[in-house]
Amino acid sequence: MITLSLIKQVVDEQHARIALNDGGLKRESLHGLPDVSSHALIISGIRRCGKSTLLNQLIKTRYQDAFFINFDDPRLFEFEIGDFQILDLLIKENKTKTLLFDEIQVINGWEVYARQKLEEGYKVIITGSNASLLSRELGTRLTGRHLSKELFPFSYHEFKNFCSLEVNSESLQKYLKTGGFPEFVKTENPDILTTLFEDILYRDIAIRFGIRDVQSLKKLAIYLISNAGNLVTATKLTKVFSIKTAATILEYFSFLELSYLINFLPKFSYSTKAQLINPRKIYVIDPGIISTCSTTFTGNLGHILENVIYWHLRQNNYELYYFNENGRECDFIVFDNKKVIQIIQVCYELNHENTEREVLGLSEAMKFFNLESGTILTLNQEDQMIRNGKMISVIPAFRYLSDTTGSSSMTP
Repeated sequence: MITLSLIKQVVDEQHARIALNDGGLKRESLHGLPDVSSHALIISGIRRCGKSTLLNQLIKTRYQDAFFINFDDPRLFEFEIGDFQILDLLIKENKTKTLLFDEIQVINGWEVYARQKLEEGYKVIITGSNASLLSRELGTRLTGRHLSKELFPFSYHEFKNFCSLEVNSESLQKYLKTGGFPEFVKTENPDILTTLFEDILYRDIAIRFGIRDVQSLKKLAIYLISNAGNLVTATKLTKVFSIKTAATILEYFSFLELSYLINFLPKFSYSTKAQLINPRKIYVIDPGIISTCSTTFTGNLGHILENVIYWHLRQNNYELYYFNENGRECDFIVFDNKKVIQIIQVCYELNHENTEREVLGLSEAMKFFNLESGTILTLNQEDQMIRNGKMISVIPAFRYLSDTTGSSSMTP
């Protein structure tokens, strides 16, 4: 049973920690957060990517009188929907109309309470480490009264600002190794990321979805992390792991995506069925996770760079595919409003052994989509070439990644 005194103790301690926090690096996402009372603002993202810090910044810059509680506290593990009545007593004592709830999704039925507070005229801001917070079902349960935003680990642009580095290939190389989880960037202590990995597997997936064979889940996750940028099919993996059916592996895939640890990129096809049956590409949330948790001791820097480009595009809410036709592959076909706006090939370094292959894959995609230009992103090379009358620009990835003109859209 949760008592008022226990909740008050937890809230007071959490507020005290916020007061001592200096606010950290101002996140790029902060300026894009709407200030609305009619809808709940939901911020979703992987564990330890900075959601609590973002809430701290909101409290210091916008909502100094806000009521804040983080439900991901061991003392609140038995909190149930009926205990919101006790929480209400504390909220009324604080005499505020702004509520900030961190990791509230661990409470079954929380959506009913959030909708109730909206109807009572409260401003409601929610964060959580599960992509189900962005689902269509959530829109139904909140009767459409929510706006969604995703937060990710530091982008390259944020990373170089946090570390006071210049925009160049050296800072990008460091980012390809370190990644953007704030605590790891500060300390470079690998235990931070290995503990994060374990927490995601056990707390966000195994416990949440009732998975008993945690070892097989862990082996699968490590395999995927070790093969970032490669193609994968569930059917082939049944021969690699002691997981009997492809359906179970696909279920694990969905859980890993919901936790934000892994994304899977489909092959472009006008047929939805073809998209489902073709291999998908593996992308891991952050280079630091690859460096720390991968069993590949000599990381493929080309795939890690490709991984970084994927998440840069993903954060801008583009619709993404890889391309493979006539044996020629291109890394990213970028759609915006159902229109192809970019075709991108990623190569750590162009040389005499790979240039023709990379150009052919890009050219085939440009021809297929009837685009007059395409881009090859490398570590630090810059050039231009014309193939079949179409322009190909070779651009240093650090310059492409430091462009912050793109913005994430709100999804009502």
